[in-house]
Amino acid sequence: MHIQVSKDFRKRTKAAVSSIVIFVFVYVFIFLFTILLALACIVGGVWLIAAKPMFLTLMVGAGLAGTGIFVFFFIIKFLFKKHINDRSYLTEIKRADEPELFTMIDEIVQQAETNFPKKVYLSYDVNASVFYDSSFWSMFFPIQKNLTIGLGLINTTTKQELKAILSHEFGHFSQRSMKVGSYVYNVNQIIFNLVNDDASYRNSIEKFASFSSYFSIFASLAIFFTSKIQWVLAKMYSYINIRHMALSREMEFHADEVAAHIAGSVSLEESLLRLELANNSYDNVLNFYEARISKNQSSKNIYREQFFVMNFLAEQSELETKYNLPHVKLTESGLFNKSKLVIENQWASHPSTEDRVAKLRQLNIIKESDDQPAKTLFKDFEKTEEKLTAKLFSNVKYERGRTDLEFETFKSEFEAQYQKESFDKIFNNYYDNKNPAAEVQETLLSENIQFDPLFDNEKVELVYTLIALESDKKIIEAIASKEFVLKTFDYDGRKYKALEANKLVPQIDQSIIEIKDQIAKNDSDIYNYFLKISENQGRKSGFVSTYQSFCEYDKQYENKYQLYTDLINETAFISTRTPFEQIRKNFITLQPLEDKLKAEIAFYLQNPLLTSQLSEQDIKNLNAYVEKEHIYFRNEEYFDANLQLLIKAINILPYFLHRKYFLIKKELLSLMKDLEDHHRLVSVT
Repeated sequence: MHIQVSKDFRKRTKAAVSSIVIFVFVYVFIFLFTILLALACIVGGVWLIAAKPMFLTLMVGAGLAGTGIFVFFFIIKFLFKKHINDRSYLTEIKRADEPELFTMIDEIVQQAETNFPKKVYLSYDVNASVFYDSSFWSMFFPIQKNLTIGLGLINTTTKQELKAILSHEFGHFSQRSMKVGSYVYNVNQIIFNLVNDDASYRNSIEKFASFSSYFSIFASLAIFFTSKIQWVLAKMYSYINIRHMALSREMEFHADEVAAHIAGSVSLEESLLRLELANNSYDNVLNFYEARISKNQSSKNIYREQFFVMNFLAEQSELETKYNLPHVKLTESGLFNKSKLVIENQWASHPSTEDRVAKLRQLNIIKESDDQPAKTLFKDFEKTEEKLTAKLFSNVKYERGRTDLEFETFKSEFEAQYQKESFDKIFNNYYDNKNPAAEVQETLLSENIQFDPLFDNEKVELVYTLIALESDKKIIEAIASKEFVLKTFDYDGRKYKALEANKLVPQIDQSIIEIKDQIAKNDSDIYNYFLKISENQGRKSGFVSTYQSFCEYDKQYENKYQLYTDLINETAFISTRTPFEQIRKNFITLQPLEDKLKAEIAFYLQNPLLTSQLSEQDIKNLNAYVEKEHIYFRNEEYFDANLQLLIKAINILPYFLHRKYFLIKKELLSLMKDLEDHHRLVSVT
């Protein structure tokens, strides 16, 4: 299969190749310089020893020769560097294990006209990738690639989607035009290793320096020369990396086109759009069990649970279902992104999902589709799921023997936790990233005001438009002040030069004012709507009281958070070199703040709703902290155990503040939902 490359691909390729050519010239110049330096140092050292043989000249001569050798070795050390990928988290499978999966890979390899992978591995996550161990010599000798397929990906795709994703991975290596990308990547790795990966090199120099005080002088000299070379190479790395990333984006589009020709445009598009939900569901399951390590609870099959969570979250978002999987539309994947600012990310190696979908739709390649679950490719997928789950949890250290949760128990506990930690769907995400307005007053309300228009998509979009405008403003101000260096950017469909950024800020400010006014009007209508229906139900005083409680905490929050900021600032000296007398004075200064901290922590510990997600050990440590006076420093020595209690108490404060804020907000919104439910019930009857 040969696919014609695009003009953009050719343009990026030329830019990448030119950057390599420039690097080669720079490297040759540095290489020749280090040879001359090494020869000069060695000849100079030998001459010095021969001219006047004695201990001093012997040490100076040897040190001088060592300097030259070390500088020269620095510039060629990448020749001996080999990158070995970690395989500890991978599980190898063979053709005899899963013949149907290997048959699919055979078909992809044949159609892509590439080589079969050296080995095929299963990983835990929601991903697929091709990898190989590399060195400098990889640029000249062919290397067989290994294929990794995430079980979390297989679990959440159809056969056709999995085929499309794997075809994309092989698409990176199947075309001759893609080889330049490998060269650019390898050159990038060489420079990265020269600039950053020098731990063993520095260890060698330190050993050289430790032989004699004479040698330490020349070791410093060698480091001086290599640091200057590193500075030049760091500039080259930045220059090449920008062009490598730009080429990488084009390579992604090219690999997508290979995948579309093999498996069709639609299957790759639908899998791309579901990928974020599938990955988020997997992370949700992991986070669920991470919080239960202290309870010694684990999972028998996280992938069965991932599949449940994915469909549960899709149901909460009212997504359609297709092939028994959530069908995520492009409009739904970007529902809350209202930014008008477009900056080509020169450091991004992957294009956005939106850009990839747009290209796939332009291709519009139709293929016969097998929409059975990808997991049916396996002889016994459930057994494989349980095997990898056991391997994953074997890395977790439990205090006592662990217990696997039953699936039904997981479902009920996850649903209960989700409902407990989220706001009701009735508000249509309006309050997910904003709070009820604190500055509202009772006013006359039109009789025509109804609940649904207050929380319709138009009102929700106002909230996310405001978030986007405020974010855009910060970035454009950074462009104007040259904190963010670029030449041009697009805003609201028009291209601007960086020098024009300042002109945009007043326009955005005006838009922010207008949107804020609209949101404030809607918030006022919401408040008065609930005043009205609560009054009709004889519950007005309860609603007003709950709303005021929220507003009061909202006003207190910043002041309470300031205590945390002050504590962080006042304890910064602990991690820095500080004179003993100053340490004693600092702890005396800290005492009033610590008294406030203890009072806050003691208050929060009395509320089971605030401590429910803390481990028993955390609660025990916090109680030990607030109940006693602790000495942190005496006789020129820190008491580390007591310091750990103090640091944990300081760090838990933001959690308590945020948790209480959430619970008060949840209480108010739950009351509002209850009022609306009752109002609808009365209206129907």
